[in-house]
Amino acid sequence: MSYLTLSITLIFVLIPLVLSKTLKLGLEKDTIIATLRSIVQLLAVGYVLKFVFDSDSLLYIFMMVGLMVVAATHNAQKKGAAIQGITTKVAVTLISVEVLTQSILLGFNITPATAQYIIPISGMVIGNSMVLSILFLNRFTAEVESQQDQTELILSLGGTPKQAIHRQLITSIKASMIPTIESQKTVGLVQLPGMMSGQIIAGADPIQAVQFQLLIMFLLLTTAAVTSVMLGYLSYPTLFNQRMQLLRSK
Repeated sequence: MSYLTLSITLIFVLIPLVLSKTLKLGLEKDTIIATLRSIVQLLAVGYVLKFVFDSDSLLYIFMMVGLMVVAATHNAQKKGAAIQGITTKVAVTLISVEVLTQSILLGFNITPATAQYIIPISGMVIGNSMVLSILFLNRFTAEVESQQDQTELILSLGGTPKQAIHRQLITSIKASMIPTIESQKTVGLVQLPGMMSGQIIAGADPIQAVQFQLLIMFLLLTTAAVTSVMLGYLSYPTLFNQRMQLLRSK
């Protein structure tokens, strides 16, 4: 695709701008900013990735993955501001998920240990883990806040913090995992996944594209489960003090 052809695709940006202006939605500025940022960011990333792929240096690979973790942590921790040490907990979760998934992929020689595979797959894993973290923290903080009286009742009857918070924790873990599971139920029927579509457009064999897409889908299932469970069990103890009393949100 040439830059001229790419510029023509701005028609798809013009349509929402016209609708926003006509209906007085007030989204014109945000739409323009989002468009400009996406152009600059993606082009910059494209040139950086070309440099990293050409060098094939482990140092650059670690730097790229580290940058992804930092950016994802910064974005996700905002939803759990009420949880003590949430930034560290989110970072540990993201790093753990990344290490786990790459260890399996590289350890079993499923994918080559090259920047061409490690960086894109890491981006999908870390990005998905970030979204799962946001979903979990958003639901968990809401559940804890809405059921403070019930939690304190269980504690007053001799229950442990884990027992008192169990229902909210499990509900939040399930809620954050459901979108990933549900999306996989209709894959290939309602939608063709982005990675698979991209490979097919690039001229790859459809069967090979399907195989890689299945790899990513299975990978994201693990990402969803590990992220939600790990972040949940790292987070809930900080909701209680040393006397096993619930710290009420202000």
